[in-house]
Amino acid sequence: MKLIAGLGNPGKEYENTRHNSGFCVMDAIAKELHVDITQKKFKSLICMTRIQGEQVVLMKPQTYMNNSGEAIIEAVKFYHIDVKDILIIYDDLDLPVGKIRLREKGSAGGQNGMKNIIAHLHTQEFKRIRVGIGKDSRVPVIDWVLGKIRKEDREDYEKAIALAKDAAIYSATHTFMDTMSHFNVK
Repeated sequence: MKLIAGLGNPGKEYENTRHNSGFCVMDAIAKELHVDITQKKFKSLICMTRIQGEQVVLMKPQTYMNNSGEAIIEAVKFYHIDVKDILIIYDDLDLPVGKIRLREKGSAGGQNGMKNIIAHLHTQEFKRIRVGIGKDSRVPVIDWVLGKIRKEDREDYEKAIALAKDAAIYSATHTFMDTMSHFNVK
């Protein structure tokens, strides 16, 4: 069994903000697979589905970004999911809008949701897809991540969401090395 989780903040006020990029990817995955991520479990909205025969838990933690690890660890323990079968999708200030980056492991890179997941799992050895949201040095970081995508960035952002969706679905039935070689493009 695999776990694909997209990070974000619950509530109308956070919809379509940069920090909810993980939720946006999860919504795109659900649409592609014709499922709904609506079951309330593990402090999250989840959906059990299959991708080409592979059983997958799709998850949108409802703990707010900085406490995402609480939800992830509950699902991991309940379903006995191996850390190598976890994929986390989240926003990244250090990637330009429209870019995604896949990694097999690594640090949180300053992303508080990832810091919390690493703390709860006691490892950095899980897969991730980072969705670029860029940054603007004139705007405080908190205002930037909680802000909406600018009109001039919308097309590139939507391409990145679609690419991250495709990468996540592909990763369910392929090695992550193969997935990275297909989707980590310059």
